[in-house]
Formats: sequence, structure tokens, C-alpha cells
Amino acid sequence: MVRKIQVFEHETLDKYALCNDGSRLGPEVIDGLWKYNDANQQKYFIGTRNGVKFKSYVGVIQISNTVIEILPKADKNKSADFDKWQNVLLQMLKISGRLKIESLTTADLNQKPHSILDLYFQLYLDQLEFLLHSGLFKKYQQTEGNILALKGSLAFSKNIQYNLVHKERFYTKHQQYTYDHLIHQILLNALLVLKNINLKATLTDRINRILFSMPEIKEVRIGHSHFESIVWDRKTVPYKEAINIARLIILNYSPDIYGGNENLIAILFDMNKLWEEFITVCLDKNLRGRYQVKRQNTRIFWNNKTIRPDIYFEREHSNTIDTLERFIIDTKWKIVEDNQPSDEDLKQIFAYNAHWGSKNSLLLYPTSAKDKMHVTGIYAHKFKDTDQHHCNLGFVNVIENGKLNVNFDASVLAMLEGVA
Repeated sequence: MVRKIQVFEHETLDKYALCNDGSRLGPEVIDGLWKYNDANQQKYFIGTRNGVKFKSYVGVIQISNTVIEILPKADKNKSADFDKWQNVLLQMLKISGRLKIESLTTADLNQKPHSILDLYFQLYLDQLEFLLHSGLFKKYQQTEGNILALKGSLAFSKNIQYNLVHKERFYTKHQQYTYDHLIHQILLNALLVLKNINLKATLTDRINRILFSMPEIKEVRIGHSHFESIVWDRKTVPYKEAINIARLIILNYSPDIYGGNENLIAILFDMNKLWEEFITVCLDKNLRGRYQVKRQNTRIFWNNKTIRPDIYFEREHSNTIDTLERFIIDTKWKIVEDNQPSDEDLKQIFAYNAHWGSKNSLLLYPTSAKDKMHVTGIYAHKFKDTDQHHCNLGFVNVIENGKLNVNFDASVLAMLEGVA
């Protein structure tokens, strides 16, 4: 039986925590989390006595029949609504392009029970069914073996070894036009992972039907290097979305995490990166035609070291063709105490202003407070006698009217200009 537990980022989860079926999480699950974290250089959480303390990574971890969902939160309210923040996460993933389901509506997201894993698994099966319906492609592959007609080049030593008394056969190296190539091997590998870890009866039949429909493809152990070696052309481009999801499934799957028969899969996202991507996509969409929004605009800083702000955008003055108005935004997914940014963040913005010639920059944070006011700050040092430059603190309400807020462009511009 599947059991589920939800927790917010930066919170602690221990073996005594209650799952949705009333059972305790248990030491086996915590031990699995410790081992997974050790294998990933303590990247995702911090080990505590009898538990773990999560960092800024959100998403889902499935260990055996236990699903742990880690959700974002932009406040310190201990009674926050899990469903509301789960919906925020799913919508952010969709808008930022991490969850590419075009038909995914708010109504779909509100159907329960749902986890991020369910949606990715469903999307992967949708992609495979589409590819099978469209027709898989064949490719010439170099192979060797016994055949009844001589073609390719004869492997003399192996022909003698295997066919000394079988003169009718030839051991050759030859090309074969086959479905058994890397793209399909990756798809099969991810599908077999799904078969091992799927906990939803509704998906089991689909998985088995797809396996039955696939041509004969050998099972290959897939790693990072296989994905890097893919050549994208007119035949392989239609497979791109399926391969992207397969990569997510395969590279985040840890079989036998306990050293026994328990499997783990974790699909986790850095909320700092997701927040940056979400803000960039929304601004680009809403400011298009008035501003040119650029993400990760990089410049040389020192020797071969580079710096880049999260978001850089510019516009032309109505009365001057050559002069550009430049703005810098650095997104931060964290709660700021007493509207005081860190010295490191302020120094970072100072460097951006100097290198991009910006007079108006913004540290942009999430908030759930309706009355959170922006803060205007002026750097004491001027780049020229008259060139004052600013670093403002701005806040975007993550949730508006119970939904993810995507229309914050006007308030961001006002924060940059210091008039919010």
C-alpha cells in the first residue's frame, strides 16, 4: 500500500513522523535518505538525530512504497496549506518548462491524489504511446554474429572458432537496419525503471501494454555518457521530450538503496534556480515588445573568471536611439529578516552595476505577506561624479487570490524605478 508524507523545505523530518495512513515513517526510510544523501555529497539535506533537515531542494522522493513530497514555502507560517503550495510548485514547473504538459490545466493539478512523480510518469507514457503510434525509426548498426549468407566482412578467427563443422554459416561483421539502437535502449531502460518503481495500479496496465508493443531491443545499462552522445537530427528530434524525461528517471533512480531490495527515485529541484526561471519566463512574456529580457548574460570579471546576473533587460528611450536603459534583477528564494539583505548580495549587485552600466538593480524575493514593502537603497560610491546607482529590495507575492501570481511585471518595474 502506498503511503505519503508532505513536508516543507528547510523543515526536519524524523522517523517518528506520521504518514497519511497513520503509520510512522520509520528508521528504514530515514536510513535510505541518509545513504542517498551520502551518495550525493550531502547536497539535498542535512542528517540529524533520527532524521533529516531539508535544504532548498523541493520535489519528491520515493523509497519503496513511501512517497515524500518536499514543497516550497515563502513564509514561516507553520499551518501553511500543503495543497496550495503543491499547486504553486506544479504551476512553476509547468511555466518554467520543467513539466511540459501543454494540456495540464489548473483543474488537472487540483485532482487528488497527485504527486510530481505521477505527472512525470504519466507524461513519459504519453510520449511513448505517441512515438509508437507515429512509428519508431530504424538505424544502421554495426553488429557481428553468425548468418547464413555472407555479407559484410568475414571475421576469420571467430568463423573458425564457431563454424568449423558448420560450413553453411558465416561469422561476419556487418551492418544491420534495426530498431535496436541507443535512443530506443534509453527509452526501454526508463520504462523498465518505471515498471520497478510504479505504485499506481492505473499505470501498470499502460506500462505492460507499451512493453508488449515495443520491438526487440536489448537491455543496456544507461549512464550520463549515453545521453551526451546522442546526435539530434530530423529522425531523433521528435524523441527529445521523451529522452529528457527518461534522463530524469534513469539518472535519479537508485536501485537497492538499502543494500537489499528497496529502490529509490528522487526528482528534486533547486528552488533558487526554479524561482529564477519562473521570474524570467513571466517577465519575458509580459514585457515582450517593450523590453528585451536576457537570462544569464555573462561577462569577464577577473582573468578567466566570469560573472552574470540572473536577469538583465534593457529598453530604448523614446527620445534617444543610442542610449539604452539597463536593469539588473537577482532573484533570491529566501525569507529576508527585517528587510536587511546580506553583505554578499549587496556586493554582488554593486559588481553587476559596474560591469553592465546599470543604475537600477533589484534583489527580488518571494513573499506571502500582502503588505510587504520594497526598500530603496543607494550605494555611497558613484561610478562617475553624478552617477548614483541603486540596489532596491523587492518582493513578489507568490500567491494572489489563491493562485500562483504570474502578473507582477508592473510592480517589478516600479520597484526598479523606486516608486512602488
